[in-house]
Amino acid sequence: MDGVRLAILNKRFEAICRKMANTLFRTGRSGVLNTARDFSCCIVTADCDLLATAESLPIHVLSGPDLMAASMKAFHPDLARGDAFLHNSPYHGCSHPADHTILVPVIDDAGRHRFTVVAKAHQADCGNSIATTYHGSARDVYEEGALIFPAVQVQRGYETNEDIVRMCRMRIRVPDQWWGDFLAMLGAARVGERELLALADETGWETLDRFAAEWFDYSERRMIDALGDLPAGSLTVSSTHDPIPGAPEGVTVKVAVCVDPADARIEVDLRDNADSLPFGLNMSEACARTSAMVGIFNALPHTVPPNAGAFRRIDVKLRRGCVVGIPEHPTSCSVATTNVADHIANGVQRAIAELGDGHGMAEVGGVIPPSCGVISGTDPRSGERFVNQIFLGFGAGAAAPETDAWITIAHVGNAGLCYQDSIEVDEMVFPITVKGRHFITDSGGAGRQRGGAGAFVEFGPVEGCALEVGYVSNGAVNPANGARGGGAGAPACQYRRKHNGELEALEACAQVTVAPGETMVSVSAGGGGYAEPAARAPERVAHDVRERWVSPEAARDIFRVALDGNGDVDEAGTCRLRAAVATPARDAAE
Repeated sequence: MDGVRLAILNKRFEAICRKMANTLFRTGRSGVLNTARDFSCCIVTADCDLLATAESLPIHVLSGPDLMAASMKAFHPDLARGDAFLHNSPYHGCSHPADHTILVPVIDDAGRHRFTVVAKAHQADCGNSIATTYHGSARDVYEEGALIFPAVQVQRGYETNEDIVRMCRMRIRVPDQWWGDFLAMLGAARVGERELLALADETGWETLDRFAAEWFDYSERRMIDALGDLPAGSLTVSSTHDPIPGAPEGVTVKVAVCVDPADARIEVDLRDNADSLPFGLNMSEACARTSAMVGIFNALPHTVPPNAGAFRRIDVKLRRGCVVGIPEHPTSCSVATTNVADHIANGVQRAIAELGDGHGMAEVGGVIPPSCGVISGTDPRSGERFVNQIFLGFGAGAAAPETDAWITIAHVGNAGLCYQDSIEVDEMVFPITVKGRHFITDSGGAGRQRGGAGAFVEFGPVEGCALEVGYVSNGAVNPANGARGGGAGAPACQYRRKHNGELEALEACAQVTVAPGETMVSVSAGGGGYAEPAARAPERVAHDVRERWVSPEAARDIFRVALDGNGDVDEAGTCRLRAAVATPARDAAE
């Protein structure tokens, strides 16, 4: 197949994924979908190989769709057109229980299974024992409380199994909202099925099979080229999640990375880590593998297609019963997509950075501060109950070798693809008032390339309403590390502002009630910087000061840049400041 034909068919598959995503975005009922865009759509082959993803969240799709499709086939060997399956089991390939996923097998006219389309959408409420889908303190899946669906058939002959719908409506706090999201996922998957059948009518199934095989081979060649440009070596790095119920000393994650450019292979070994712990932050297998892959792809050119062909050159080593491995029932994986997962991805990309300048990235800041928590209560304007995750404010991207951080990354596995909420929309939909939202000066890690800033958000309930906020914040004790001499990001913290204005410090993992007249104050973590701050171009530091990313004091004391009264670079003063840094370094080397 010539290159032009290969490229056109790839774009056709990507376009199908985008049509699915557009359907989810426009028809989803919850703010998690129609505002924040916390969902993903992809296509896997009949052999359960990831083929196309388009604009999907990496933590959702790099590994997981393949495992879920395999579970679907194992549990339902006789697939037929019109089937659809609901899957959210972290023990059978899903990321975590809040990510409800619809799997639809695409069947040709002869009854042969050709592809599987996947529509995955984070739920505002998945039946947990408390009103949040991030139950960080859950000791096991029973305390977590989520409804678990291991590839359960929800449609046969395009007809929905109403028994399952009734079960969900009885268990989920906002049943109409869930029902709307369920229909949105089904609609997205059926759009994917329809478009694939139409494409096969146009080109023939054999052509699509040939494309998949050749596209995987092409992707592997691109991966070989990219790995060949990485520095060779092996390195183990560690980073630690903050103390949390179930892990009072925190969770240290060790990531062993081995890069072999000559053989064009990269290995990530996560086996030398603690056993599964009695909390909700254990990894699912899908998230453990994906997090390692995210760190790898963050160190590669964007021209490497993230699919099963490229994955042939990656080896992720896991062990069963490990906090960052393969969980065994009834281990809770409620928060598997974010907190500990980020330490895996951060560790991989930072290890690659330490192997050679110009590669890898620093660490992204910790996630799920109260400003990205799950809010719940009863709306006094309507008398109706509400449960939804808000995305009012988050930082804090990692600095890269040649660029400053992506500002609104959310977390490593999100890749900046979720949207931040409009304050006006949130205040219109929910009984809340947002008192303030802004980035925080000097909160991004200093470096030749600067880490992303943290965000300050203050919000609370309207008069006559109490608000419950569930969150699992990280980075207060162990902020994001810089790479190659770059500075760490600023830490996270959270408070409740009482009626008298007094700030009450809150736990990092909590379900907090905010009374009328009180507010929640959320400070999200900053991201790490890359390389020595004194290597940053002085003109860029002056620009940072004008934009208030950096204070004049930090410009002088950390970046070693002197500014004149107009805020412009004082070249002579800067030379003196930087010479004072360089001289001790030369003395130490001698």
